[in-house]
Amino acid sequence: MGSRNNTNVPDFILMGLTDSEVIQLVLFMLFLLIYLITLLGNAGMVLLIHLDLQLHTPMYFFLSHLSFLDLSYSSVITPKTLEKLLTSNKYISYTGCFTQMSFYFFLAVTEFFFLSSMAYDRYVAICNPLHYPVVMSRRLCCSLITGSYMIGFTESLLNLLFMNSLHFCNSNVIYHFFCETIPILALSCTDTHHTEIMLFILGSLNVSVSLITILVSYVSILSTILKINSTSAKRKAFSTCASHLLGVTIYYGSTIFIYLKPRKSYSLGKDQVASVFYTMVIPMLNPLIYSLRNKEVKNAFIRVMQKRESSRQLK
Repeated sequence: MGSRNNTNVPDFILMGLTDSEVIQLVLFMLFLLIYLITLLGNAGMVLLIHLDLQLHTPMYFFLSHLSFLDLSYSSVITPKTLEKLLTSNKYISYTGCFTQMSFYFFLAVTEFFFLSSMAYDRYVAICNPLHYPVVMSRRLCCSLITGSYMIGFTESLLNLLFMNSLHFCNSNVIYHFFCETIPILALSCTDTHHTEIMLFILGSLNVSVSLITILVSYVSILSTILKINSTSAKRKAFSTCASHLLGVTIYYGSTIFIYLKPRKSYSLGKDQVASVFYTMVIPMLNPLIYSLRNKEVKNAFIRVMQKRESSRQLK
């Protein structure tokens, strides 16, 4: 990375969430528990979908990739945060900081388009059920996933190029628990106005394009559901979308709160709490949201356990 030519700062200091050793220990235990649940929930979801043939459908194909993404997303932030809470070493190298920021941005943007792909899948399933197997072919599903990753990578690369053009002369103290864009911008000793505008445009495009796709899909879904005469059929159609809608609301709500607002309205305390929710809690909640109210996932888990027990008895 050629960024060393742009700065006199060899590394950064992550101040974290608090200076209190007692609170740091409490946060360490809490974040460790959240991370373990995240690992177990998301890895378990990926494994379950892989093992149970009845879950080899487009919806669960997207869900398995979403779980993998959440697992990766949390792993970019949480282990380093746990290390900083447990040790007195608050330093992170310049390269390490920008690497963490790039992966974080890449995974966050990719998740936007995963969620919009899942909304399109639900649209086809409810509004055009007879053609669902043909429209949502394996090829299309793979193309949507690949496209999401490519958009995320491109956006992350652009973000890195804009941030890497900044100069850091004196202060290297980041008042955050990970290498977040806004606190790093605050350290720059050069004018960040154009960089902020470009990053805001990128963020707005990501949110607006993916969110419009989701809204259009769900307007069509709602219109179709309201035309259904059977109450039980309506309830079933709503239930297939409820988990995804809840996940979308939480993810987009926290994103808009943190990023799509003027920098002058940035509040360290509130935004740190929102960032904890965004980077740690949401990846933990997603497998719970998509499985607790989902009978297919529960039945698949039972089938896998029964199959495992039967294999054990045969041995």
